[in-house]
Amino acid sequence: MMFQENGNGEMGLSGIPLGAKNKYKRMNSEFPDDNDDVLNQQQLEARRNSTRKYVIACAIFASLNNVLLGYDVGVMSGAVIFIKEDLKITEVQVEFLIGILSIVSLLGSLGGGRTSDIIGRKWTMALAAVVFQMGGITMTLAPSYEILMIGRLLAGIGIGFGVMISPIYIAEISPNLTRGSLTTFPEIFINVGIMLGYVSNYAFSGLSVHISWRVMLAVGILPSVFIGFALFVIPESPRWLVMQNRIDEARSVLLKTNEDEKEVEERLAEIQQAAGFANSDKYEGKPVWRELMFPPPALRWMLITGLGIQCFQQISGIDATVYYSPEIFQAAGIEDKSKLLAATVAVGITKTIFIFVAIVLIDKLGRKPLLITSTIGMTVCLFGMGATLSLFEKGPLVIALAILFVCGNVAFFSVGLGPVCWVLTSEIFPLRVRAQASALGAVANRVCSGIIAMSFLSVSDAISFSGTFFLFSAISALAIVFVFTIVPETKGKSLEQIEMMFQKEHEGQGKELELGDVEQLVQNKTGLTN
Repeated sequence: MMFQENGNGEMGLSGIPLGAKNKYKRMNSEFPDDNDDVLNQQQLEARRNSTRKYVIACAIFASLNNVLLGYDVGVMSGAVIFIKEDLKITEVQVEFLIGILSIVSLLGSLGGGRTSDIIGRKWTMALAAVVFQMGGITMTLAPSYEILMIGRLLAGIGIGFGVMISPIYIAEISPNLTRGSLTTFPEIFINVGIMLGYVSNYAFSGLSVHISWRVMLAVGILPSVFIGFALFVIPESPRWLVMQNRIDEARSVLLKTNEDEKEVEERLAEIQQAAGFANSDKYEGKPVWRELMFPPPALRWMLITGLGIQCFQQISGIDATVYYSPEIFQAAGIEDKSKLLAATVAVGITKTIFIFVAIVLIDKLGRKPLLITSTIGMTVCLFGMGATLSLFEKGPLVIALAILFVCGNVAFFSVGLGPVCWVLTSEIFPLRVRAQASALGAVANRVCSGIIAMSFLSVSDAISFSGTFFLFSAISALAIVFVFTIVPETKGKSLEQIEMMFQKEHEGQGKELELGDVEQLVQNKTGLTN
């Protein structure tokens, strides 16, 4: 073995001065490569964190409109007690006041689909906030029931716009692997809004009858103000930009929302292919509404899935449980107004906490397992609520069981049927019809919500509160069957792969094709190409 002398008079191996550059490299010397790898890994991790934070920020800002819906649901449950006393309105007028917002919001949802195709997803969210602000101000200053109803109409239209567009926007900007959890954000913010509405009821219930409900409603205007700031942060949907042939802008957005440049180009190519198919001669001159009215087999199956899950979300009685929780607890034996409102706060907190379970699990377990768990749990809780009110007399036991079953019902709803419903309807439709088909789903949701909200007290008077909950339990049991037999699993797939799954399912002999099979076909095709 030979030694060398370095610049400091020290000897080294190989007979070459240690201070000199060695053109030979020991085969097991990997220090330069390790340093490069570490640097690249750090840069990759920094980009990943930056991208993740940016996408989460976009999802949060896009979901702010949903706070408006949640706040209205929560605050009206308590505000109506004071409105009824202040404006001297009947129980039927109360039902109409509460339910009309859901019915009118369908106009916003229907208009929102077409509007978002024309002016973009981002500016449709801005329009929703402006319309709601007009309605909120009108309701706050309303001197009579008639003016209050005008404010409710405007607020309903604004909410219809916002509820429809938020899940679509988030689904279109999100990476495949986190799309499910991010698309649950609108449902999270609905729950946050409900909880804030309950807290507002409790906080301002000590004011005079004439002032209390106005302050409660006025606070709901604040979230829409923050949406103005959000417009300076969030980008336009890359898929909408591709539909407008603004490819460079779409690539720029994808670079901000995806970690890998190679993945950006792959996704952009998929989107362009889908947009090219949507704009092909096959569809030229054919209005989207006509395609939705007379859908081909694959689209028909998508519509059955999307509209069906939206309807089941509402006809299983969740809005009745939330809107009329004070009346439900009153039927169980709670009489003091402050205690009634405090019990509703517990419902709001429960509903908000359990939505985070869905965020954690939706991209790990998938959409379908959460839906099955949710609908089974809701069925049990609704049946238990009916049994409690029918078998026991008013008292501490009934009150405790009523709070337990109502909180259990909203908890199971928040784990699955609440958020997953919006996730599915934002991701299963083709790009060409996505906005307007999702709008139809939102319309179905709002119509069912309005019908339940406007009829709950009347139906309960006719068949009792317990009978109504037994009815909701039966409907929830049907939802279990629907999920088992109709709803597919979409976890971890791109929007374009999901579309291909539905297309393949109705080709040839109509044999069912699972998403895993579609993925395998894509991989095989890629392998053959390479």
